[in-house]
Amino acid sequence: MPVDDEVLIAVTFDAARGGYIATHPQLAASVIALSLAVLRQRCATALGVSSERVKLRLDKTARRQRDQRRSGGPARASDTSGQSAAG
Repeated sequence: MPVDDEVLIAVTFDAARGGYIATHPQLAASVIALSLAVLRQRCATALGVSSERVKLRLDKTARRQRDQRRSGGPARASDTSGQSAAG
């Protein structure tokens, strides 16, 4: 896919505002989501493009949050397994 077909979306993370926040000049308002996958889909829908064309450009805060979640990070409220994060 040529770079011209990609839509680059700036992303940061703010727990107080509810998660990942995407901004782009063509978005009427900031898009907020708890996960990057949902954020990508919401941005694609708002822009009227396929989600494959949306490329998220994470800032330092968003990268840190993503990496923390990937490594297991602190226990999440959505974890209903009954086990603690420690095991």
